Amino acid sequence: PTKIIAMTTMAVDIFTMEHALYQNKVGIYISEENMKFLFSIVASSAMLLSSSVIAGSSDTKVALVPGGPHPYFAAWERAGQDAVKDFGLGKADYKVPAEWDLSQQNELIESLVGKGYNAVLVFPGDAVGTNKILGELDDAGIPTAALAGCVEQPTMAKMCFGTDTGYSAYLGTKQLIKSMGGKGKIAHFTGFLVDPNTTLRIKAVEKAVGEAGGGVEIIQVIADIDAYEPADEKINAFMAAQGGEVDGIVTTAWVPAVVASQALTNMGDKRIKMVGIDHDEVVLKAIKDGYVHGTMLQNPYGQGYIGSYVMDKIRGGCTFKSNAPWKSTAQTNQFIDSGTVFVDISDVDTYVDAMRNISLDILKTFEGDFLDC
Repeated sequence: PTKIIAMTTMAVDIFTMEHALYQNKVGIYISEENMKFLFSIVASSAMLLSSSVIAGSSDTKVALVPGGPHPYFAAWERAGQDAVKDFGLGKADYKVPAEWDLSQQNELIESLVGKGYNAVLVFPGDAVGTNKILGELDDAGIPTAALAGCVEQPTMAKMCFGTDTGYSAYLGTKQLIKSMGGKGKIAHFTGFLVDPNTTLRIKAVEKAVGEAGGGVEIIQVIADIDAYEPADEKINAFMAAQGGEVDGIVTTAWVPAVVASQALTNMGDKRIKMVGIDHDEVVLKAIKDGYVHGTMLQNPYGQGYIGSYVMDKIRGGCTFKSNAPWKSTAQTNQFIDSGTVFVDISDVDTYVDAMRNISLDILKTFEGDFLDC
């Protein structure tokens, strides 16, 4: 029979702890509402765990390693901690390279393996270059998976588990074009060029605009600005020079979404329509105040939490089914969508429920759909 794992420790502190993600001039942080989102996923998913899951029962030690510092990945830390509690893992630790540099990421992974970590979840520092270390880890019997961004095949990563970033950017642009009445000029603000998702997002925005029947054009694409200083400088310079010409803004990376939301709020401009990405409090408030039309949500917590669960299953002898219901992207045919959803002023107050339900649905059926155990 299914048993409930006690969640008391987390329940005591989850609504009182300050969880700073990326404190700066625009105040990127996890709000109380977002922390409730994390708690609700874990509390609900505990109901799904079998009686065989006992804290400390596994020797699996997972390293969750992003490509570099970024607020998006901060949810992986709590995800790993909760995976240890809920799935009985030995460890699941969030470790961040000092900079966005493939060699630094590789060195960090090698160091962690030397300290006994025996499963690695990685956001690829390079869609091709990361495959070398993944192959070396596989040769050593250490399972790996790509989270939040894929490596290109052929690869030894067991799966890519993340947002279908191209589809998310495509849907977000479609929503923007609809809010603009099907015509006008668009600016696209996006992420690091080393991020394998950035190219997919640029192409997806172009595709959505191409389907608009000629009434919409992209007048500016500003990339490599998923950090506060370049985003603040380039977005505000664009708005000062061309704000009167642009009718819509789509942002497909966290920091540009925050900076653009703040810029429109500061301008008091509700003429320009905007669709952002992710759930930073600045973006959510701008939606509620009518300065941003909506945002495309992702699921970083679910990626780290379920990803850690899968690594433990693989180390325990499970394999992926030959007929697993994989999705295909431009980079891989072993993709699992961690979920995305558009929210606007009509449902921004209940977005937590939408993402929680997606995560629980994935976890509930994952073993039956994908694994032979």
